[in-house]
Parts: sequence; structure tokens; C-alpha cells
Amino acid sequence: MGIKRIYIAATSQHIGKTTSTLGIVHALKQRGLNVGYCKPVGQEFVELGDLRVDKDALLFSRVMDFELEAENHSPVILGRGATTAYLKNPENYNYSESIVQAAANLEAKYEIVVYEGTGHPGVGSVVDLSNADVANLVDSGVVLVVEGGVGNTIDRINLSLSLFREKKVTIIGIIINKVLPEKLEKVRELVKIYLDKHNLSLLGVIPYDKSLAYPLLYTVRRVVDGEVLRNGHKLNNKIENIIDSSLVDVEEFTNYDHLLLVISSRRLTQALSKIRDFHKENNLEKSPLTGIIITNHRFFDAECDEYITENEIPVIYSNLDTYGAVIKISKIEVKINRKTPWKIQRAVELINEYVDIDKMIS
Repeated sequence: MGIKRIYIAATSQHIGKTTSTLGIVHALKQRGLNVGYCKPVGQEFVELGDLRVDKDALLFSRVMDFELEAENHSPVILGRGATTAYLKNPENYNYSESIVQAAANLEAKYEIVVYEGTGHPGVGSVVDLSNADVANLVDSGVVLVVEGGVGNTIDRINLSLSLFREKKVTIIGIIINKVLPEKLEKVRELVKIYLDKHNLSLLGVIPYDKSLAYPLLYTVRRVVDGEVLRNGHKLNNKIENIIDSSLVDVEEFTNYDHLLLVISSRRLTQALSKIRDFHKENNLEKSPLTGIIITNHRFFDAECDEYITENEIPVIYSNLDTYGAVIKISKIEVKINRKTPWKIQRAVELINEYVDIDKMIS
């Protein structure tokens, strides 16, 4: 097999592009293939000494265990002010050459190189590096990830593919992601009718998995502009559900683990008393609480502090009221990252189960 290039694009943000890319890379490696990775155009970056690399490139270097080389794995970073500078003086930038050189370096070392796109297909157009431009530059076929449904899904596929068609980029196929499990077969049947009519390949239909949407407490702290009062070393705790002061009827708990309590400090003692009793009566190994957000006041009584300390429950104070905090938390868009290993594992499982990898590389 000659060099195979796969460019993973998405119809918009928060569709599951990075999650899908992780699963695809892992599935290819499971087939014994030597797989390389590149994020040609990055927007959100981290600084590693003198280097700036896209945060997804950093994630993949940890997961795939390769030494991160900014010039090869993250050749273009569009930081603050980059677009203005480019529009005024495009001759000062060699973005395209950087990407082509990175592709050549990687393709000299690997059997397959997976390129991860950025945002929706048009992102990067301001510097002449839309996803279609980049896929064309690296001479790669495209796998398009789209969110599940029927009418809206087909509309987004058609709109998104127009840019790639303009650049005469090959479309390897479509992955439909985040489909409600009860609608999986209906979506597969109806969208496939459209794709077949347009000679497009359906590579897989992936059900929505709630666990991939679980945020971490450190993300919540940032969103509510919170002050850590206790157990800051536990901010990597995941959150599976939110309970507020109106629910502290523990009989209504739908699960017993990874619950975030959002409550006024004035009601905390009463709420924790009920939760403590529930904890004891059900012989739970640990508290059902993964964290507490308190509002109204920073302080709470010694009885609360004892339970919080004993169970290492992180406590965060927010200036928001309880309702405002819950609304902000519920709107968090969760991205997979190296602090969420359970999401990485689940991404791999979903791709292996629901996507035809062999069809993708045939």
C-alpha cells in the first residue's frame, strides 16, 4: 500500500471531530499500520518552552506516544492578531509551504497520515487555509463528520462538501455522529438513500454517548468564575449529573456517583445531612458527590467541613446565584482532552464498533 492520507473534517464545531479522529487513529494502529498525525492549522494552542503547538496535537502526542515536533505536527498556529497581520501583508507568511513540508516529513515516516481539520470547512479561509484548501495542499481524501439527524444532517453535508468539491478534493466518506440510539436505524436508512444517490459512502453511524459529554470540575470552576475553598487537588473529578437545592430529596437520585451539588451556603448543612444519611444507609464506598458549588456566602459550618474533608469533596464558591450557576454549567461544551482518559477509551470503542475502518482505507 502506498502512502494513504486521511483528512478528518466536520460540518461545525462540537460535532466530535477530535473524538472521531482519536478512535480512527487507534483503529488503524490496531491493524498494524504505522500511523502519523498532524493538525495542520491550529487556533487553540499551548506553549511548551519556546514552542507553540495546537492543544489537540499535544493530546495526540500523549495518546499515540510520539515526540511532539511543532513544525511537523502543528505547523500553523493562528493566534491572536494573526488574521489581521495576514490580510495586511500576506507576502510575509509562508503558511502553505509550512504545511506542505510537514506533510512531506510525516509521509516519509508513516504508512498512513491522519490530518485533523479545524472547526467547520470554511475555518481558515481568512488566511487562504480553509479545510478544503489544506486537504488539497496535502493531497488527502476527506472523511466528513456530521451530527446525527436526517434533514438537517443532509443539508449540512451538502453545504460542507461544496467547498471540498470546489477544490476537487476526494470524499472518502461520511460519519454520522451523536445519533439518538432509538433513531440509529432510521437515520442510517434515510441518510444512506441520499448518500447513495450522490455516490457518497456512509462509513458509520455512531450513537450519542452521554459519557462523552461529562465535564470536569476544573472546567466548571472556570465557567462560574469560582474560587476553590476545599480540596483543589480533586478538580479533575468528572460530573455525570447536577443536583441543586430543589433536589436534595435523595429518593429522586437517578445515580449514586459523580454528582455536582449546586446550592446556597445557607442550605448546605441541611442538604449534606440528607446526603450523609443516604451515603450511610446505602453502604456506599464513597460520597455520591463529586463536587459542591456554593453561592451566597463563602463559609459553611464545621459539620459540613467534616464530611467534605473526610470524603475529599472539592468545594467552589461562585458569585453567581444558584440558578445562574446551573444554567452556565448546563451550557458547557465539552471537548475531549488528556485529562479525560475514560472519554478517549470510549471514543476508541465507538469507532471500532460503528465505523467501517477497512472501507475507509480500501
